[in-house]
Amino acid sequence: MGRRSTGRGLTAGILAAGALLGIAACSPQVSAEAGTNAETAAPTVHPVSGLQVIPLTVESAAGKHRFAVEVADTPEAQRKGLMFRTELGPDEGMIFPYDGKTAQSFWMKNTPLPLDIIFVGPGGRISNIAANATPYSLEPVYSVGPVLGVLELAGGRSAELGIEPGDKVAW
Repeated sequence: MGRRSTGRGLTAGILAAGALLGIAACSPQVSAEAGTNAETAAPTVHPVSGLQVIPLTVESAAGKHRFAVEVADTPEAQRKGLMFRTELGPDEGMIFPYDGKTAQSFWMKNTPLPLDIIFVGPGGRISNIAANATPYSLEPVYSVGPVLGVLELAGGRSAELGIEPGDKVAW
C-alpha cells in the first residue's frame, strides 16, 4: 500500500488481481436487489429444521421489532416445533399459522430452551403471552380465544423488547 509498483512487482500485482477476479467470478454473487434486512431478504431454508424462514414484525409501543422465523405450516412441523433445539438467536423464532377460528394450546415436551409463546389473535394482535415457558414441561399453555398464529421466541425476549398483548404482528 502506498508503495509504487515497478517492474516485476507490477506484473505480479496484475497476475494477483486477475486471480482474485477469477475467484470472484466463480463465487456465488448476491444480487444488488437482495437486501440484508429481514423484511426484504428472500425466504431461505433453516439449516436445522429445513423449514422456510420468513420475515416477521411486531409493532409495539417500544418500536418495530424484526425477526426471521421458521414457518411450521404442516402438521408434522407443528408437532415437532422447536423440540430438541439447543439454540435460538435473539431475532429468530418460529411461527405456527392457523385459520383464526380455534383456540390453541402448546407444551414444552422435549424442548430444552425456555420460550416465550405468543398467541396472535384475529386482526394480527397479540392476545396473550406465555412468557419463559418451562423447558420440558408437559403443562399446556393456552391461547385466550382463537388464533391466527402462535409465535415462539427465546424466553424473556418479549419482555426485553416490551412486546405485550395488543401489539400488532405481521408475517
